[in-house]
Amino acid sequence: MSTPITLTDLEDIMRRCAGEDETTSPLEQGPHEPFDELGYDSLALLETLNHIQRDYGVQISDDELDSAKTPRQLLDLVNRRLGVA
Repeated sequence: MSTPITLTDLEDIMRRCAGEDETTSPLEQGPHEPFDELGYDSLALLETLNHIQRDYGVQISDDELDSAKTPRQLLDLVNRRLGVA
């Protein structure tokens, strides 16, 4: 069993992928806000997914990524894949 990815971990990855500095919070509106309302387009999400796959050794298909509409849904998906949800 792997270590779960936390909301803070996801927030850090999202911040790096969007080129935001440490003073901004991509999850300021909350983890249940849709990615598009947080200003994340498909390219930023693919970059986020690439980082997650590399850092956590988990494989997630593009279709699965498309089904995750919010950071919370993505976090739950990753942790299920890691076997820790």
